[in-house]
Amino acid sequence: MSKTTLVTPVTTLGPEAMIRVERLKKKFGDFVAVSDVTFEVRKGEVFGLLGPNGAGKSTILRILSTLARPTDGAASIGGYDVVKQDNEVRKLVGIVSEKMIMYDRLTAKENLWFFGSLFDIPANVLNQRIDELLDLVQLTKWKNSLVGTFSTGMRQRMNVVRALLNMPQVLFLDEPTLGLDPQSSVEIREFVKRLNKERGTTIIVTTHTMVDADMLCDRIGIIDHGKVVALDTSSNLKRLISGANNMVLKMDIPNLSPGLVEGVRTLGSVKSVSQDDSTHLKVIASGDDAFDSVIDAVRKYGGKIASMENVQPTLEDVFLHLTGHEVRDSADQKIPLERHRGFMGGARRIR
Repeated sequence: MSKTTLVTPVTTLGPEAMIRVERLKKKFGDFVAVSDVTFEVRKGEVFGLLGPNGAGKSTILRILSTLARPTDGAASIGGYDVVKQDNEVRKLVGIVSEKMIMYDRLTAKENLWFFGSLFDIPANVLNQRIDELLDLVQLTKWKNSLVGTFSTGMRQRMNVVRALLNMPQVLFLDEPTLGLDPQSSVEIREFVKRLNKERGTTIIVTTHTMVDADMLCDRIGIIDHGKVVALDTSSNLKRLISGANNMVLKMDIPNLSPGLVEGVRTLGSVKSVSQDDSTHLKVIASGDDAFDSVIDAVRKYGGKIASMENVQPTLEDVFLHLTGHEVRDSADQKIPLERHRGFMGGARRIR
């Protein structure tokens, strides 16, 4: 969609950046949801915001999609300020919220027709676009079926298609595979990659799912308690804990006890400790004597090791290393109700 010549884009945007976020802050009363966040997303990039529930990911998307205003800082999309030039920004973006927004008693085509009409798309253009998009997600033969009869995976594909009706240059995906079965998750990931590759759509994905971040994103911003604590490619982030003298040790200890875990955690060579379940302990440690000191500590506290392996670090390990807690942990602060409102609740008609 063309930009109006009556609006002058901001001039501070880098030549390759589609999205620019600079010292962005958002408060709800005394609660700080986003704290001094800065990053850029290149045109045609798939950019991930990885963090636990309540970390500030969805709030950042709400600000970028003009549904919430920042307390401080600035953000722009395609050169347009999200506050001062919000109407221009809305022409460039599509949003797939965590909550699936579809009407069960309407067919797939009727749903898309309804949402498409909000953009004042000409009828002949909208009809053609709906057919093309349904074909893109392999739902053509169900276009006259009620959405209420669709599986969760089919509904999520419809949710993504709904966000593409205005042919956005930028697509926001908020937890796109949340609650989906493994097969549906694979389908959504493949569609997102295809959309990015074939159409050059710039995409921001928020997630606390390691597989989504690893498989989809060119770069990942790790966010915790409203702050970006690291930003790089997945491979470079993993190198933070896979350098010289570092190791990620996974042990199966049938008699694993809280005292043993704490004993290992207090070692000077140990950077972080986590439990996969009641018997498996994962330790990130560094130093020439790290391996021996961990084994000695396990034995000291009466642990019997059934098996042990030195594994490659994951993004979960990186997050634990940087923040001290696991990405699947919830934030320990209460989240204001207004942060949970659906994206469409604040949407305004685009003309």
